[in-house]
Amino acid sequence: MGRALASEYPEIEETLDKAGELIGIDLKQLCFFGPDAELTRTSNAQPALLAVSVATMKIVAKHITPAVVLGHSLGEYSALVACGAMRFEDAVLLVRKRGELMESAADGSGAMCAVIGLDLAQVERVCRSVSEYGTVVPANINCPGQIVISGHREAVRLAAEEASRIGARRTVMLNVSGAFHSPLMETPARLFAPHLDAVPIRDAQVPIVSNVTGTAVWSGSEIKELLLRQLTSPVRFEDCVRALVQLGVDGCVELGPQKVVSGLVRRTAKGMPVFNVETGQDVLELLRFVKEE
Repeated sequence: MGRALASEYPEIEETLDKAGELIGIDLKQLCFFGPDAELTRTSNAQPALLAVSVATMKIVAKHITPAVVLGHSLGEYSALVACGAMRFEDAVLLVRKRGELMESAADGSGAMCAVIGLDLAQVERVCRSVSEYGTVVPANINCPGQIVISGHREAVRLAAEEASRIGARRTVMLNVSGAFHSPLMETPARLFAPHLDAVPIRDAQVPIVSNVTGTAVWSGSEIKELLLRQLTSPVRFEDCVRALVQLGVDGCVELGPQKVVSGLVRRTAKGMPVFNVETGQDVLELLRFVKEE
């Protein structure tokens, strides 16, 4: 993760080294060479993804200034660094603690499942229909026809079966360690609160679209409140992307590894130019597009 850009841009190694020093691990080694089992641990993956995303942002920001920022779940912290609301150093330490607390809540009782082909109202009805077996709620409302549910393992399993019965094209149990973005995260949220309170969050220099509300916010105090709620609330990413359109955004750039978020944007805002920056060639293609526009 990050190796493809690191050979051309020193910002990658510099940012990973800085983040690694803050949390006391060789984050660069872990990102570039693994092992995967250690990198994908929630407590390591969160600062690693943040560092790579912020480093990529530094590369792109030499040429492009964002008008609006947003992120998906953990990505919201990278977005806060990008809009000047949070210092990178504070973000690294916060997401490390966030990951540790989320990891500690993973006792095997929670699960998440992607439901493909149903709308939000249908998924909400499915969740209510099995509520006697435990908590299960929509957790990631990603794009039209793609919603992730989260909660107690048995309730999630039964909800997936019911979703298939009423017409879902597919359900996929996710390989995650807990029931994220659900009421089962209330204890991690309570323990995270004092760490979040200790970090200064400034007003955003450009609007950030909140996962919790799907609307643009600027106020540092409001951002802080929403960050805490984010742990137990659904990620309303489809609403976030629709907010971008309403704000007049005419192109999106995904900063960091993989192209998952780019795909969600394309399915929601059809026709909007979307770029993922993961390699040097990706940077060149983005700059070529911007110059032509």
